[in-house]
Amino acid sequence: MQAASVQVLVAMVLYISVVIGIGVYFAKRANLNSENYYLGGRSLGPWVAAFSAEASDMSGWLLMGLPGVAYWCGLADAVWTAIGLAVGTYINWLFVAKRLRRYSQIAGNAITIPDYFSNRFHENKKVLMGISSVFILVFFCVYASSCFVTCGKLFSSLFGVNYRVMMFAGAAFVVAYTFLGGFLAESASDFMQAIVMVISLVLVLVLGTLAAGGLGQVLENLRSIPGFLEFFQIATPQTDAAGVQQVVNGAPVFGTAGSYGFITILSTISWGLGYFGVPQVLLRFMAIRKCDELTKSRRVGTIWVVISLLAAVTIGLIGRALYPTALRTYSASENIFSILATALMHPLFAGLVMAGILAATISSSDSYLLIAASAFAKNLYQGIFRKQATDREVMRVSRIILVAIALVGALIAMDEQSVIFTIVSFAWAGFGATFGPIMLFSLFWKRTNRAGAIAGMVAGGAMVFIWKLLIKPLGGIFGIYELLPAFLVSVIAIIAVSLLTSPPSAEIQAEFENSKTLEC
Repeated sequence: MQAASVQVLVAMVLYISVVIGIGVYFAKRANLNSENYYLGGRSLGPWVAAFSAEASDMSGWLLMGLPGVAYWCGLADAVWTAIGLAVGTYINWLFVAKRLRRYSQIAGNAITIPDYFSNRFHENKKVLMGISSVFILVFFCVYASSCFVTCGKLFSSLFGVNYRVMMFAGAAFVVAYTFLGGFLAESASDFMQAIVMVISLVLVLVLGTLAAGGLGQVLENLRSIPGFLEFFQIATPQTDAAGVQQVVNGAPVFGTAGSYGFITILSTISWGLGYFGVPQVLLRFMAIRKCDELTKSRRVGTIWVVISLLAAVTIGLIGRALYPTALRTYSASENIFSILATALMHPLFAGLVMAGILAATISSSDSYLLIAASAFAKNLYQGIFRKQATDREVMRVSRIILVAIALVGALIAMDEQSVIFTIVSFAWAGFGATFGPIMLFSLFWKRTNRAGAIAGMVAGGAMVFIWKLLIKPLGGIFGIYELLPAFLVSVIAIIAVSLLTSPPSAEIQAEFENSKTLEC
């Protein structure tokens, strides 16, 4: 290994040591009971809640997937996705956060998302709890695989180590860390990792801009690529049968720009709808210590997201200007952030910036594993199959499931040509369509009943698979992102079934009214 690579590795090891130290610090407190382990005893401050919510949400997708999209096909796809996510972030904090914090406390002091849905509709037979837990397990296996792909790509490109070896090593580290400290350790480390991520993005953005001769020079270099800098067109790299972009006279070859019309823009912006259903963000709303601190959290979180998304998209564009032929497949393009960092910075600093990618990956994957494990152990195992299970038994089962989910995620991630952006988009659509509509209706429409909730959840989750696998391949107008049609189908199902069946009981309606004004 070269001296520069050793210095990068040293910096990353030091960073990982700090993360492990946080886990050790919180281990004793986390293991007091399941509420502390899964929700931190509702003790998050506004800064930790905001930073940990956004860091766990964005993951390595922010530092690898989004810059990769901008590098590969230009501005349109990346920037409309970023706009949808920024708007979705703000609206979610503004309308959902405070109401969910109150309602989750009224609904039997719910500490997981399946708990909340089941308690909200006063279930005796835990159908909602079971359905929501199964969907969480399925989609978080997919989500976890995207994080493991990030680990494999990062270490493979940096040190020339076999992709699969490093992918499994990253998975093992995340499992060990999540075992240790639970939700509090996860949230505290996510706070630190959010800071590392945004500093890394801004630093690489500034250095890349300077190296390219300024932003004006970057734009000048990219104008020759058809559709690359357009909002309503998309660049189309010319590739061979293996998906490798062609190069002629040292320049990458692009075909005629593709159209990026209103339907496509609407589809891409619909990424913002996903926020209403992603458990890793919703749990932060439930865990904040005081409702009146959510205003500060909203401002902090939104500013972080806007800066990070803007930097990530711009880095992809700068990367194409500086290294136009370095990354010739869609999968390889997701390494542009690490290439810029290692090329433009001293190895020790580059190592710390690379830790930003690792930070994003750890902050997300530990959230995914913890939430998925809680869905099985707390909601399926204790909530349905073994109601007399003790707290200690639930936590033991949770850790077994952690390992199982990580193994499934690692198996999904074994293909080195996996595209992080594609994997994340499917899981994001799954959560957004399955939980987003019913989360909104449960908080804001008193007439929503249990039958409507079940119908909406099943319809939304099923439509994600149906649209992705059967309808989207038809192309044309059907080629839109599966989140949008699945979300709409879920909304229709909730309204129709709720109106066609009996209204909620007087007790449930009284709780709904109380949730508007509860002091918390």
